[in-house]
Amino acid sequence: MPYFSVITPVYNRLEEVRDLLDSLSKQTYKDFEVIIVEDGSTAPCKSAIDAYSNLLDIKYFYKSNEGRSIARNFGIEHAHGEYFVFFDSDCVIPPQYFETLDEELKKNYADCFGGPDAAHASFSDMQKAINFSMTSFLTTGGIRGGKIKLEKFVPRSFNMGYSRKVWETTGGFREMFSEDIDMSTRIRNAGFSISLFRNAFVYHKRRVNLRLFCRQTYVFGMSRITLKLLYPDSLKLVHCLPSAFVIGSIIMILLAIAVSPWFISPLAAYFLAIFLAATISNHSLKIGLLAIPSSIIQLGAYGTGFIKAWFIKILLGRGRNIEEEIKIRKGK
Repeated sequence: MPYFSVITPVYNRLEEVRDLLDSLSKQTYKDFEVIIVEDGSTAPCKSAIDAYSNLLDIKYFYKSNEGRSIARNFGIEHAHGEYFVFFDSDCVIPPQYFETLDEELKKNYADCFGGPDAAHASFSDMQKAINFSMTSFLTTGGIRGGKIKLEKFVPRSFNMGYSRKVWETTGGFREMFSEDIDMSTRIRNAGFSISLFRNAFVYHKRRVNLRLFCRQTYVFGMSRITLKLLYPDSLKLVHCLPSAFVIGSIIMILLAIAVSPWFISPLAAYFLAIFLAATISNHSLKIGLLAIPSSIIQLGAYGTGFIKAWFIKILLGRGRNIEEEIKIRKGK
């Protein structure tokens, strides 16, 4: 039996799955199986599975569309490994990933782990800009477990894993927004260890345009309030920073219009810092420029979703329970 079981839910992502499987076929460490769960796709990825069936130990399942968390749990139920590793279909895995992960677990075993993400050289400039906005300390990199952390590290489902014992104790993912944060919280509350393995990183394509990115981060903001309702102590001051950005930006813009243009200078200085940091880290002026709108959307959409959910669910007392969140998610 393989030690690791790679589990990936898929919905209409043929090309992404092909890239994912290609990267997995080039791993220097081979003791793993791959489980692809097609969640009711209208454009199945079976052709990609067939192309790599001789290079990888692959199990492919097609099921009706119920959501990615249910698909992950379905994959777990059909896994033979002792340690489950979860990737999103839009990830590309470096060749030494599993070799690194095996060494980390032998050196410093963790019941649950998470790893960071990076932008591959082949990614588009927009993808690299979006990656910067999601990982930089100038935006919310500290919240997401960057090198400088503002809260306890929380593994994310695009690159995380946990032992079979964790699954037997806590159960699988719940079908809800921010299901990975919910899962990590339940794992930590059950007394299991969680570690960040910085060297076990993946290349994460994320969204390819700002419209999709805006929708995604807006949902992230709303789901933070849902998590607060589930776990009252989970909401920290740092999670309110994007909403403070939204409110502060509106105030500065209004004061600049009504009183003096100088009121906009703190915002301008912040955007300049983003431009310089993105330009230097990516060695590209274009990516530096694209990082400004992507960071505005990342903070603005998250903050707006957070404020709306806080107003409706907490201030007006219309907080939804998990069952209602599941219905909403299925409706999407």
